[in-house]
Formats: sequence, C-alpha cells, structure tokens
Amino acid sequence: MSRRRRATHRPTVPDVRYNSALVTHLINVIMKSGKRTLAERIVYGAFEKVSEKLQKGDPVDLLMGAMENARPKLEVKSRRVGGATYQVPVEITFERQESLALRWIVDAANGRKGIPMREAIAAEIVDAYNNTGSVVKKKEEMHKMAQANRAFAHLRW
Repeated sequence: MSRRRRATHRPTVPDVRYNSALVTHLINVIMKSGKRTLAERIVYGAFEKVSEKLQKGDPVDLLMGAMENARPKLEVKSRRVGGATYQVPVEITFERQESLALRWIVDAANGRKGIPMREAIAAEIVDAYNNTGSVVKKKEEMHKMAQANRAFAHLRW
C-alpha cells in the first residue's frame, strides 16, 4: 500500500458480448499470465452452461443474482490496541464486496478437480444463485465472525 497518495481507480471497460463491467471483472479474475481470450472462452462457455441449467434467460442477470447471494457485507480486520490484537468488524465497500465474491467463486471453481474450468465456474454460479455451495458458506462464516466480535466494534477506525 502506497504511503504517498491514494491509488487512482481506473474504470472497467465493459465486455464486448454482454456489455457488462461485472463480466469483465470476472474475466480479469480468471485470467492468468495475460491470456484474456482463454479467460473469455471460459466465462462465455460457463454462461452458456448456466443458461442451460437454470433456463431463466440472460446469464448476466443470473450472475448478478449469484453475486447478491455471495457478496459479504462485513469483515473483520486486526487492530492492535495496547499490546493486544482484536478482530474488529468493519463494513466493506461495494467494490471490495464484488471483488471478494468473484475471487471466492473462482477459487471454489479451481478447487473442483477433474472437471473443465467452464463447467466448474458454471456450477459455482448456479450454487451461489441457489444460495448454496462453498461461496455462500464462506460469506456466512465471515458474517458469523463479525457477529462474534461485535463487542470490539467501538475500536473501529
């Protein structure tokens, strides 16, 4: 983290197929070593699978629903006060909520061994949309931790 000045936020360019900044963010999270076309193929293939499984229509809306169920509202941060370290619950900005949810979805998909990445991403999106799966469990765990440490909320900075 820079001590000189705050980092400038660059706006995300919407993707070409769905014209959505959220889809671009997902592509950027999946992308490794600058291989954007491979990441795009994975995401677009996953969207086709999601549309087949849920049969609800626009895959971007399905991704938005999954994100709504996977997005954490609170997290705990360590705060050192008088030699003791406390886990202080803090609210998260919308950008960080989105980033955490997408990262968790991709990590959970990476954890599914033996199936192609596009199918794993599709399965994680469907699970998050249905309010089940490891991503939603992780969010609830984080909220539980914040709830357990709410006594230290007065130490917030």
